[in-house]
Amino acid sequence: MNTTTGTSPEALRASMVDNIRNVGHARLNAVEQAMRDVPRHRFVPAATVTEAYANIAVITKRASDGSALSCASVPTVVAMMLDQLDVQPGNRILEIGAGTGYNAALLSQLTGPSGHVTTVDIDPEVTVQARAALDETGYPEVEVVTRDGSLGAEEHAPYDRIIVTVGAFDLPPAWWNQLAPGGRLVVPLRWRGQTRSVAFVHDRDRLRSDSVQLCGFVPMIGQDNEQSGHIDPDGLVTLYWDADQNVNLDALQGALSKPKTAVWSGVTVGNTEPFDGVWLRMTGAEPSTCRIAVEPAAVDSGLCTPAIPSRSPALVEDDSLAYFTYRRLEHEGNERRSELGAIGQGPSGLQLAQRLCDQISAWDDARTNIPIITAYRTGTTVSELRESNVIEKRFSCLAVIS
Repeated sequence: MNTTTGTSPEALRASMVDNIRNVGHARLNAVEQAMRDVPRHRFVPAATVTEAYANIAVITKRASDGSALSCASVPTVVAMMLDQLDVQPGNRILEIGAGTGYNAALLSQLTGPSGHVTTVDIDPEVTVQARAALDETGYPEVEVVTRDGSLGAEEHAPYDRIIVTVGAFDLPPAWWNQLAPGGRLVVPLRWRGQTRSVAFVHDRDRLRSDSVQLCGFVPMIGQDNEQSGHIDPDGLVTLYWDADQNVNLDALQGALSKPKTAVWSGVTVGNTEPFDGVWLRMTGAEPSTCRIAVEPAAVDSGLCTPAIPSRSPALVEDDSLAYFTYRRLEHEGNERRSELGAIGQGPSGLQLAQRLCDQISAWDDARTNIPIITAYRTGTTVSELRESNVIEKRFSCLAVIS
């Protein structure tokens, strides 16, 4: 239960917010103040106070297989997304994914007494607990609705801000319809195997990003359009791809037994330098971008050695693939650097590895440039979509332009 020795919740909360600020989030003064005011530990009563204010997700409900169904998100991610949302006093806000109720309390603080917050969740157990926590902490004005989040809450629309706190694979019609013109939608959106918190602005017939941040979230129930399958006989290497991609698992079964071809880009990174931007760029430039994940035994045996075993970008075409990797370089002093590259296998493995390295080099030329993600409703015909590699989903399509 919520117990700790020697350190008060208030001191731990202050330290949590200070740490969030130190890593560059809670940049908006209003977000910082809200996080200093709202007692997070009271929304996660099964956790210790120390756990409540640590920079970790607090799991509040698990499935029978142990996977997380609901949680209080990592505080730095909460702050990051609230910065992206840019709530103004008086805003009407819709939250998809009630969780513990903590985020709804923060939203209520941000929008103030002249605004309104509605939070929706498909799980009645989650909404009952969120309702109780909000009432106990002084936020009875927050509306808690038990409903499929993809339907939104039309009864309180239109909304100036919509924030989605579960991983989404698509942008269902209700979110488009219920977001006011000029409104902001912040959503952890998944495509091509990676998830980004995208802040969209509703601009006439489209949603256009002005902030894109790396993140990870519990997936939204009933919206999964990602497919997966093993490409080795022992089930140690798994490929993940989207429904609009043509991946032939049968053709790939022998690829990892083919000779490896390593191609090195000449691009290097230090120990603390991020390189996730390579993957984001690939999603707009290479239609065959997907995710590869390998078990430790596959790495240990040398069967498959991607940069990050649990999640790395790959290019897959027919019976060949190439995946993102790196190698340690000799170093002087305290600085250790790694060179980024790709390993290709199969008849077209070399060409795919070269194409992946081309994307690494393009990223290196402008590391701080963040691609613009523009979303359109499915069926839209505009020149921007004709000129780019389109990611097609059931309700929306995305153009990722670097």
